[in-house]
Amino acid sequence: MPRKRVTIGDVAARAGVSKSAVSFVFNDRPGVSAAAKERILAAAADLGWQPSARARALSRSRTQAVGLVIRREPELLSTDPFFPQFMAGVEIGLTARDYSLVLHVVPDEKTERAAYERFARESRVDGVFLTDVRVGDSRPREIAALGLDLVVIAPEGADAGGDVVISMDDGAGVRRAVHHLHSLGHHRIAHVMGAPGYVHTEARRRAWQETLAELGLPIGPVVTADFTGAGGARATHELLDLPQPPSAILYGNDLMAIAGISAATDRGIRVPEDLSVVGFDDVPLAPYVVPPLTTVRQNVVSWGTAAAQTLVALVERKQAPTVQLPPVEFVVRGSTGPTRNRRPA
Repeated sequence: MPRKRVTIGDVAARAGVSKSAVSFVFNDRPGVSAAAKERILAAAADLGWQPSARARALSRSRTQAVGLVIRREPELLSTDPFFPQFMAGVEIGLTARDYSLVLHVVPDEKTERAAYERFARESRVDGVFLTDVRVGDSRPREIAALGLDLVVIAPEGADAGGDVVISMDDGAGVRRAVHHLHSLGHHRIAHVMGAPGYVHTEARRRAWQETLAELGLPIGPVVTADFTGAGGARATHELLDLPQPPSAILYGNDLMAIAGISAATDRGIRVPEDLSVVGFDDVPLAPYVVPPLTTVRQNVVSWGTAAAQTLVALVERKQAPTVQLPPVEFVVRGSTGPTRNRRPA
């Protein structure tokens, strides 16, 4: 005979309480004494019973799901190291609370707005993450008007209109990179920035510019790219064609930096003997390119986990956890070196 499935009624009977009391305990609601709670948990453990995620969602009038809408071209998304790591961290944070992630990849602003409206209209998610924050972004206000809880993922200091922001200090890594290059004797330090309009693109460019000014160095040339390898190679050729080309280039991400090394090498320029190169992200490939890439490292997985824990707390109307993310690190490898006839300070 098949074994009878254990129900919430079995747990209530063994603990000597009502089914409502069992539901209250497993949905973290007040109103059950400590002694009764202990009996309920012991009875559930003895019987091997756990509430289903669907039942918990129904009892809470929630979907047990949160959303992430990414507006990127598919080919760019496939090469961006940020989102796979971020979503891995999100899944770590959500799984512990029996929540799931609903992901939409959309091509433009219109379809992105429609995705948020569908989330709200069909009650598909309880809250959303907002990434790729833009300068003057209106999305936080629009999402709040739809009644969705919101956590914004943005660099430190980003203005999200009072919404909950989980941030890292992008600028700290850039500042350390510029100081490192200056200590090696570099005075002409260029920057290849990512797609314009994004808050993180502007934050990295601003940190580069301000640090050069603090060190009394000329504000080197800056070229706008798009975070792709092709964009990084094109920008590198543009900088190396200048009458006074830079002796060092700081890139907005590792993908552009690796492409920049290849572009320079094709022109007979040696890295780091003739040109120092710094990336941003510390992708898994960074230590294995030739030469190994000096770069800025962020713990993106921890960032995603903290964002997930915070969003779930907002949805459940609980105190948000204290977020203490690992600091940004600067990783020195073989793609940076002293300028000619200059020993590092």
